[in-house]
Amino acid sequence: MTRVGAAIIGMVAGAAAQAGVSAHEFVSIDGGTLNTGDWSGQPVLVVNTASQCGFTGQYEGLQALYDTYRDRGLVVLAVPSDDFNQELGSAKEVKEFCEVTFGLDLPMADITRVKGEGAHVFYQEVAAETGFVPRWNFNKVLIGPEGEVVGTWGSSTKPQSPKITQAIEALLR
Repeated sequence: MTRVGAAIIGMVAGAAAQAGVSAHEFVSIDGGTLNTGDWSGQPVLVVNTASQCGFTGQYEGLQALYDTYRDRGLVVLAVPSDDFNQELGSAKEVKEFCEVTFGLDLPMADITRVKGEGAHVFYQEVAAETGFVPRWNFNKVLIGPEGEVVGTWGSSTKPQSPKITQAIEALLR
């Protein structure tokens, strides 16, 4: 690809991202950062999670989704949050719990605010665009390859439900 071609693609992708949720950095549970802009052109399922919740078993379904679709471009980003007072005390504890209990290897943010005034700017933008605010743990936001919010689901919608898998499959390469 020529430099001009790459520049045009970059401008088109940038304009598309402005129409939806922009790229954001999350502090990674592994140290460093996770930048959603690095996944431009791919669908990203962002899920606010907690380790001590009745829905915590959904980690298994999130990992299964990631295992099934990652080679076709899906990213599943877990965003641990203590906004509902059900998260462990430190990122280290969360990471160990998720690895040992569920064998998680999907990208994970550090413990992050997802609602209210201190919410991460990603969640603020999703709320501004769609009105969707996590009402509990394991709420799901599917971002399309162009940065648009494709769908949002509450805690009771399991990660491998047809609603979610059909929306993901429609976006895959």
